[in-house]
Amino acid sequence: MKRILLILSILLLGHQAFALDVIPTRVSVRFMGTLGVYQAADGVVLRQGPGEKYPVIHSIQWKGNDIFPEPMSAEELFVVYIPSKGFALFAVTDETEDWVEVIYNNKTGAKGWIHKDDPYKFMSWVYFFNAYGKKYGLNMLNGVPEKVLEIHSAPEDASQVIGRINHPQKINLNVIRGNWALVNVYDMDRIPKTGFVRWRGEDGTKYFFPAVK
Repeated sequence: MKRILLILSILLLGHQAFALDVIPTRVSVRFMGTLGVYQAADGVVLRQGPGEKYPVIHSIQWKGNDIFPEPMSAEELFVVYIPSKGFALFAVTDETEDWVEVIYNNKTGAKGWIHKDDPYKFMSWVYFFNAYGKKYGLNMLNGVPEKVLEIHSAPEDASQVIGRINHPQKINLNVIRGNWALVNVYDMDRIPKTGFVRWRGEDGTKYFFPAVK
């Protein structure tokens, strides 16, 4: 009996650790009007405007499951959060040379300005997809429109439809061209399909997302 309880405890702990990672899985209007993402280390100081003269709104730190002093979940705070790697990304809504405006509460849409401690920590969506999508591949988000499942011969709606995504097992990213991505898709039949798909809509809605891990 003790052995069974021990195994269950290990399984539950493993599940909790896995569930801690935050990666978008569904099509959402939450990050439509955003410019990209900003990578923060283990805490941020948020101000009302892009400068030290503006009042501090919040100072938030995090470590693993713990986010303090705010009673927030990782899903509310981040776009991507992988605590085992110390990898935390905020959605960016505006940018100056030294500051970024980020969404720090995905539930309410609350925003604040963060001073860039490193200019390379801000990544446009295209840069982020190129860097991490090429490295890890792409996940197709749940709830994509039927039209997005079409694979085109060129990065335009009027181009020939040469295939369709059915049950993707792996999607490799080759290059981003505007709102289109040249991909190699491997469905359950493992037969590769190569062509262009819309990775985001004209309004900024994301249909795919790097399979960061």
